[in-house]
Amino acid sequence: MKLATWNVNSLNARMPRVVQWIEEMEPDVLCLQETKLADDAFPHLEFRALGYDTVHHGQGQWNGVAILSRVGLDDPVAGFDDGGPPDRDARLVWATCGGLRVASMYVPNGRELTDDHYTYKLGWLDRLAVLLEGRTPGRSHALCGDFNIAPGDDDVWDLAAFVDSTHVSAPERAAFDRLVGLGFRDVLRTRHPDAGLYTYWDYRGGAFHKRQGMRIDHVLVDGAAADTVSFVFVDRNARKGDKPSDHTVLMVEVEPA
Repeated sequence: MKLATWNVNSLNARMPRVVQWIEEMEPDVLCLQETKLADDAFPHLEFRALGYDTVHHGQGQWNGVAILSRVGLDDPVAGFDDGGPPDRDARLVWATCGGLRVASMYVPNGRELTDDHYTYKLGWLDRLAVLLEGRTPGRSHALCGDFNIAPGDDDVWDLAAFVDSTHVSAPERAAFDRLVGLGFRDVLRTRHPDAGLYTYWDYRGGAFHKRQGMRIDHVLVDGAAADTVSFVFVDRNARKGDKPSDHTVLMVEVEPA
């Protein structure tokens, strides 16, 4: 199974690029974040014409997550579905695709360490971890998306540029490590321990061409499927050209187990 994740930073703005990428790369499952669409505006029919079943959880001009699958899409669930209050934002959607339980996630940005949004981010990650502690034994899961966390110092182009910033703070990294501690494997870092593989570059200051990036988009896989990952690819070409997203695609090949 070719499984990919992509923060498209507005699907309306990026739809021609997404369609082209799908036609060229033929993923089996594609998780999208920051669609910035309401559910009734999501292009289900266009993706159906490409051979994909879809589920979308959106709210309009902000956030929004989706899963596209050509290997089946069963038991879709929007949000945490843990009996608690609904999340205030559309940031999480689940589906079972070809036997693998997949989450498309857009973790809150946090903005600044003193901002209420940072507190929301840490609470969101804690709620996710608690949910995953009770996940179905024996079933493999893949957490895919924009985590807005660079889990290691090698995951930013210059750590000095992020002093007292979100994405690299100790509590955020601890939240990421907590997920790993629940049995999830950071598949890109496992297969490519070298530094310099980034998934996000700011639009400003020529950051992409200067290789001033961050690795904040991740695929975490647990269970027996984690041992089957045979390919991990950061598609820098998806960040090039006309009107790209500020994120690029991370794709892995995995056998559902």
